[in-house]
Amino acid sequence: GGGGGVGSGWGGVAGAAMLTHSAVVYLFLFSPVCRPFAQNVRGLNTCTSGHATSCRDCLLIHPDCGWCVDEEFGHKGTISSRCDFRDNLIERGCRKQFIESPQSSIRIERNFPLSHKGSGSTQSDVIQLTPQKIALSLRPDAETTFRMKVRQVEDYPVDLYYLMDLSLSMKDDLDNIRVLGTTLSREMAKLTSNFRLGFGTFVDKPTSPFSYTGSKYQNNPCLGYKLFPQCVPSFGFRHLLSLTDKSDKFNAEVQKQLVSRNRDAPEGGFDAILQAAVCKEKIGWRKEASHLLVFTTDDVPHIALDGKLGGLVQPNDGQCHLEEINESYEYSASTQMDYPSLALLGEKLAENNINLIFAVTQTHYILYKNYTRLIPGTTVEILDKDSKNIIQLIVNAYSSIRSKVELTVWEQPEDINLSLTATCQDGVSRPGERKCGDLKIGDTVSFDVTVKARSCPDYPTRNSFTIKPVGFKDSLNITVSYDCSCDCMSQVDVNSSKCNSNGTYECGICKCDPGFLGSKCECEEGVTSVVSHSLCREAEGKSICSGRGECSCNRCVCYESEFGRIYGTFCECDDFSCARHKGILCSGHGECQCGECRCQAGWIGDNCNCSTQTNSCLSNDGQVCSGRGNCICGQCVCAEPGAFGNTCEKCPTCPDACGTKRECIECRLFNSGRLADNQTCQRHCKDEILTVDVLKTDEENAVLCLYKTENDCVMRFTYSEHVSGKSILTALKEPECASEALSVSVLLAVVGIILAVGIVLLAIWKLIVTVHDRREFARFQSERSRARYEMASNPLYRQPITTHNVETVSTMHNKSYNGIVE
Repeated sequence: GGGGGVGSGWGGVAGAAMLTHSAVVYLFLFSPVCRPFAQNVRGLNTCTSGHATSCRDCLLIHPDCGWCVDEEFGHKGTISSRCDFRDNLIERGCRKQFIESPQSSIRIERNFPLSHKGSGSTQSDVIQLTPQKIALSLRPDAETTFRMKVRQVEDYPVDLYYLMDLSLSMKDDLDNIRVLGTTLSREMAKLTSNFRLGFGTFVDKPTSPFSYTGSKYQNNPCLGYKLFPQCVPSFGFRHLLSLTDKSDKFNAEVQKQLVSRNRDAPEGGFDAILQAAVCKEKIGWRKEASHLLVFTTDDVPHIALDGKLGGLVQPNDGQCHLEEINESYEYSASTQMDYPSLALLGEKLAENNINLIFAVTQTHYILYKNYTRLIPGTTVEILDKDSKNIIQLIVNAYSSIRSKVELTVWEQPEDINLSLTATCQDGVSRPGERKCGDLKIGDTVSFDVTVKARSCPDYPTRNSFTIKPVGFKDSLNITVSYDCSCDCMSQVDVNSSKCNSNGTYECGICKCDPGFLGSKCECEEGVTSVVSHSLCREAEGKSICSGRGECSCNRCVCYESEFGRIYGTFCECDDFSCARHKGILCSGHGECQCGECRCQAGWIGDNCNCSTQTNSCLSNDGQVCSGRGNCICGQCVCAEPGAFGNTCEKCPTCPDACGTKRECIECRLFNSGRLADNQTCQRHCKDEILTVDVLKTDEENAVLCLYKTENDCVMRFTYSEHVSGKSILTALKEPECASEALSVSVLLAVVGIILAVGIVLLAIWKLIVTVHDRREFARFQSERSRARYEMASNPLYRQPITTHNVETVSTMHNKSYNGIVE
């Protein structure tokens, strides 16, 4: 918004003594009107639930809470919560002029406009950040947001201090920079018309074990070193040339320098960086200029605690210790204090708005890259071994520094929360970001700063902190005061008649003196206070007035509640604490009486959500839950396995599924059956019916049904449930019927097939027997042909003719006579 709008919104910003150019104000405030109404969390009023007993306590509960100081506020017989949201207080009868609800505010105290160029006769007029000073009045937990803008102005003056490692390994680098001043000034003139150059050198602490300290090495630490037998004594840091625009002086000073030698590999460069940063007058840093410190080395640095190796136990104090010796300045505390830490180094560089450029060799690039993450505003570039690329290195580093803006916060109070949102050149807001990159000279970026006080201090106080871009001399100073009190607290009436002269009237309520009770201090507590309080307890051990009221003059005075009425002798009852269903008290079917639902006729249950009627459970055929379940609280609970639907009407796996759906097929497709009447059919049969020429019976989750029609035809259909919840019947367009001629043909075909099968079987049997006989006969013939026969008598054979000899008497006589027996 414009300056006028901001001025009216923040209580007269335009009237601030230091405010200039009020037509352009680069900040905004999220007012309470725009803030989401923090009314309820789970239905609970944040303000009233805090039970604030004073205006100050109310302000601490929530930034949107207000306190009503109107004496007549509230209803008789109840204790009205004077702490509530402002709109609620007005709705409850509190007049606006009696509401104490201070809001966080902001006042711009200095707002000079941004400059476009850095060159000019009056450098103090160059502004790169706006606004420069603001004052905040914060209410606890209330967020205040303002916008600040930063610009990289064109042609801004540059001070560059060249800090070089003069250890022996840097000899070739020294030879290559002897005309650096002239070349560097010529290149930097392309970027700024106001450039100055300074020069300093370092080696390491001139003490053991960092340097050669033997008597023979004091004047020539290179003694005995064949490659470079002659060098100057070791030193910590030597400031040789203050910042000047005379490049020939730089060249002349470089020409005079000789290398030195230290004992260990690390160098004492961090001592030199710190002294170059804090000795502003001796170095010659200008307030209205960019400060660049170029640090060139080919090795790692010593850091804090390394000095203890040489007995240097005193920590670095971060102060300037340069003393003039022989037309130059030397670090006088080099052998007295330890090396500085990275934290101290970063603090002093930021404090003096110095951008550090590490120009190091490839070997140590990673180490110094890690240092840049710990020291804001620092960059690192790779230096050639002979420093030939130093000019381009410095130009690139300067361009990199000027292409980004990064904010830092100084001295942020512990009870202040701070968050930043960057809006860079692309116009995209980046919450949590404190920097913008890829900027061009002259670009402007903005940052939204949100400030919130977490609490109120115990005593009135003012804090301040600073936001500044790294490497910039400009900064934004923010002063914070805490708005934790009400105006009515200054209007106290002691021993007020409104309190029966027994208390102090403050902010609309009486604060009773010891020994007196009541909203008007009308009751004397006396010695019976314990007994009196017992009359306000429902039972021993329970809270006074159930924790929902106050015991005033031996009786409970119940609190008011935005949810309803609290009542009862001990404030034990209310009309809003009953059970709910879907967020509705007693389901909307009953009244809440002292914590219990009194249900209307036709409803039962703890929250009256259970209907006793069964109308909603009737299926299309008039049965309760289709005869497959029970009606409980107006809803069907299916008992038949596989049954589902609002009235259990869907059940593909039930035994009667096909029979039920058959009637719908008959009436819908053929206008026949029990439901043939059109109105009855439409009422009972609402399933989707599809007719096909060929019925697929392999569909998943589909039940195949068939029945015989009156004409002895067969009707087939499938029954399935679609994922959408629809029941789908897929049936043939016509029943399958067989004709008489077809029946005879089928019969003859069957008989023919049976006869053919019999003949084939007999033929097969005959073939098998014939083949078997032929095989046996062939085997017999084969055996017969192999047989060999001989002539022989059969021992069992007897001749059919037998000869028997019969003896006569004469024969016997002759045998006897001759003595021969035959």
